[in-house]
Amino acid sequence: MTDTGNACRLIGGNCLPPPYGETYFHQPNGRACDGRMVVDFIAQAYGLPTMPPSMGGNTPDYFKHGANFAVAAARALNNSAYKRVTGMDPPGDDHSLGVQLQSFKDLLPIISQGSSVNAVMSSSLFVVGEIGGVDYIVGFGGQKTIDQMKSWVPYIVAVISSAVNDLINLGATTLIVPGNYAIGCVPSFMTRFRSNNTADYDSLTGCLKSLNEFSVYHNSMLMQELVKLRLLHPLANIIYADYYGAQSQLYLNKLDFPAPLYACCGGPGPYNFSAAIYCGAEGSQTCPNPENYVSWDGSHLTEAANHAIANGVLYGPFAIPPLLAAA
Repeated sequence: MTDTGNACRLIGGNCLPPPYGETYFHQPNGRACDGRMVVDFIAQAYGLPTMPPSMGGNTPDYFKHGANFAVAAARALNNSAYKRVTGMDPPGDDHSLGVQLQSFKDLLPIISQGSSVNAVMSSSLFVVGEIGGVDYIVGFGGQKTIDQMKSWVPYIVAVISSAVNDLINLGATTLIVPGNYAIGCVPSFMTRFRSNNTADYDSLTGCLKSLNEFSVYHNSMLMQELVKLRLLHPLANIIYADYYGAQSQLYLNKLDFPAPLYACCGGPGPYNFSAAIYCGAEGSQTCPNPENYVSWDGSHLTEAANHAIANGVLYGPFAIPPLLAAA
């Protein structure tokens, strides 16, 4: 939901094939989207280029407008913590939040070359997340219940809080900390947890209530933690970005997004999603009008949805306190 190309650099090859990137970049670019991500729109609102992946360069000139350290499929918890907290073997290599933060620290001398670290930190905007969603997605894949995963939330929130605290101690003064998305509206989850019981669905949005209630639970605990951080660091602007609230509006206003619960690019199946035929694979189909869709490939958002969410954070009312007023 945030990575702008790091995972593809790690994997190599044609990581995200056409039609990924078709709307804005007109070619695949490492984003799991048809165009720009929320972080790209935030950068552009400040007159900066779209966010380059941190693994794409190692010179001061490359980092002069900032960079994105996110890695697709990364968890908040590192591998050992994930095993300890969840009882599950973590899949894949460790690109967790702490690893990303250490990568930033390692590159900070290059990023700040010619300036003091404090000057660079205090004049930069940091977006810490969205992260934690993959921790829960892996849990769903391991047949964990929502009640079981609720016990994980304090550990995941603590890791996010620690990263924010570390950045502030390095000199950061303005930080955006996004909450989790509305996972109950994601076509892949809507398909996997499809129910014949109408009571399982929100009557206004059509989304799965229990999954969205879990997102709200995570977000409420994260907001409580940010209150503590603001008391600890009264001179820092710590902004909660309500991605969940901004995204939820897209399912209520069906005039702008007439097909909000369906994937634009995917295989045959409910909500135009198939776990066997992913976007870009043989047999998949792409809609001609992705601006009408919230979901791009059944798991990630379209550029149009990302733009709407970014606007809700940039100009309100889905940032606490308002982003542009605080930055």
